[in-house]
Order: sequence, then C-alpha cells, then structure tokens
Amino acid sequence: LLLLLLLRRGAQGKPSPDAGPQGQGRVHQAAPLSEAPHDDAHGNFQYDHEAFLGREVAKEFDQLSPEESRARLGRIVDRMDRAGDGDGWVSLAELRAWIAHTQQRHIRDSVTAAWNTYDTDRDGRVGWEELRNATYGHYAPGEEFHDVEDAETYKKMLARDERRFRVADQDGDSMATREELTAFLHPEEFPHMRDIVIAETLEDLDKNKDGYVQVDEYIADLYSAEPGEEEPAWVQTEREQFRDFRDLNKDGRLDGSEVGHWVLPPAQDQPLVEANHLLHESDTDKDGRLSKAEILSNWNMFVGSQA
Repeated sequence: LLLLLLLRRGAQGKPSPDAGPQGQGRVHQAAPLSEAPHDDAHGNFQYDHEAFLGREVAKEFDQLSPEESRARLGRIVDRMDRAGDGDGWVSLAELRAWIAHTQQRHIRDSVTAAWNTYDTDRDGRVGWEELRNATYGHYAPGEEFHDVEDAETYKKMLARDERRFRVADQDGDSMATREELTAFLHPEEFPHMRDIVIAETLEDLDKNKDGYVQVDEYIADLYSAEPGEEEPAWVQTEREQFRDFRDLNKDGRLDGSEVGHWVLPPAQDQPLVEANHLLHESDTDKDGRLSKAEILSNWNMFVGSQA
C-alpha cells in the first residue's frame, strides 16, 4: 500500500485513500524457489540453479564458461562459510541460510529503492517523520490534510502506518534500521509482525466492527455485485471455501486466529528442503557437511554454464 501511495503521490500530489486492488494480495504464501521442474534424474538442474542462485543470477551463470562458473561458485562457497561459523565447511544451516538469502533478493531491492526515498537526511536511518513526510507531505501540527477532501480517511491511513512503524521499530527509538524498514514494508516476512498483518486485515474486512469477519464481509472484499447481476459461480466457490477451510471452528465467522491461518498460512521451509537435497547429493563422504571440494566436484548441480 505504501509503495502505491508513493507512486500516486508523485502523480497526483496526495495519496489516494483507495489505493491498492480490492481483495487482492490478502494471502501471503512463499513463492516457489523455481518454476522449473525438479528433474535431477534426467540431468535437468535448472530448479537447483534457481533455488541456489536466485532466478536472475541463475540466468547470468547460464552465460558463463564452465571455468568461470566454477570459479564464481568457489567464491560463493567462501561467502557461505564466512557468513556462518567460518570453520572451512558448509553446514546444512549455512546452505539453508544462503538459499533463503538469495530468494529474498527482490525484497532487498525494493527496500533499497524505498530507502533512497525515505532517508532524506542521509544519516543511514529512516525516522518516522521522514517516512511520514515523504509519503503524505509536510504539514504543520494540527493542519494534517486540511487541503484534501476526505481528510479523515487520510488521517486513518496515517495512523495505521504509524502503528505499523512502531511495531517494526523494535528498539523503540523512532528510527528504522534497514531491517526494521524491511519489516515495515514486508511485514508478512517477520514473525513479530504477524499480529499487525492480522489486525490490518480485520480492519479492512470487518465492516460492522464486531471483531470478526462474517462470510458476507469476506465475499464483499472479493466481489461487488451490480444491481440485478447474478452471482458468478466462483463466488459460490469462495463461500464454500469460507465454510470448509477458513472457518476452522465452524461458528460462521473468522476470528483473529482464523484470519491469521488464512492470510499467513503455515508453509513448508523450502530453503531447508532444497539445502537437504543439495547436501545429500554432494556429501560424498557422508559426514553431514560439505567441503569446498565436494561442492565444486558437483558444480553443475549448484550452478549453470554455457556447457
């Protein structure tokens, strides 16, 4: 929402109170490590390449010679070990951490772009005042949104952003580090932000303010019927989804716990699964860890090249 506000602010001078597609993006599910088939049996290691390197970097490696690809993999192995315990071996935990790191590259890129907008005094931190002014404009105290229609809506948006910022700001100094700004912009990625994601979803959907999401409120977030229009079949399917899978205690409504199970569903630890796979395939002496030599001897599974 905040990034959409920035785009709209640049074009219109003030953010739109209805920024963001209605009913979209509620469920936060981890993206697959790769869309390629996991087909090692036939010598197709594209899934492993994209999981280990990230999709964009995997494309770069595909253009390298075998010699350069191996050399760059060797440097990655050194980085993985240095980021861990530096004992000269790559453990399962270090391999998992590397894969998770590469899969978060798009998040880091988005935070870098936002950082350059918000850190206006270039002190290496983003204060709440900086973020607020960059997003909503500069106002004197007591004059917030006096120059726009529906000022109350904007005030609610501002209060909501400030609340989220305070939760992300774990040390409470009103200054966001890069990690704290990442939690603000991508709360679904951080366990300590789970409650704020649930609270914001409830506020969006709970129109009668009873603290629950009724089935009609759930549907209204997805579909708004025109007068005389027959309800599409997919809407009925969503009603069944609500009844059979969202409403876990079968009381006809969603409480905060059920909303959390819906929008932040339990997920398989994909980086750990892939790390286990790569370790199993490359650990020739079966000691439960990988040497640099073991990884480089199986380099074509980890990275690609023109060959």
